[in-house]
Amino acid sequence: MDGTDGTPVPALPGEVRAALRARIAAGRLETWLTGPAGRSLAFVTNTERAMVVLLEHPGDPGEHAVDPSAGPDDESDGFELANGQCDEYPDRDTVPLDRALRIVEHLVTGGSWPADAAWVADR
Repeated sequence: MDGTDGTPVPALPGEVRAALRARIAAGRLETWLTGPAGRSLAFVTNTERAMVVLLEHPGDPGEHAVDPSAGPDDESDGFELANGQCDEYPDRDTVPLDRALRIVEHLVTGGSWPADAAWVADR
């Protein structure tokens, strides 16, 4: 796990949720997890919802978790990146925080999206 400030944050699969919650509590709302095969997982939250993006390799547009139950006009803001930029995303392109944490843990431990998670490829 990368602290986005260049400092690696080691996390075993069973520790991912706790590590992300600790980062959120410390005000670090953007986290990148990088695997040994070059896959990356971006996690950005506003503490209520999160954007979860899986990239197969550098330059990959990736795929991201979605919330099909969100209204087409619903948006959330407060997604603060490590560089200070604050983003707003449609709620359909983010998921509630608890669901996001479960998705990230499953991706880290199982290597694939959970069967009950909705996601779209951006490729």
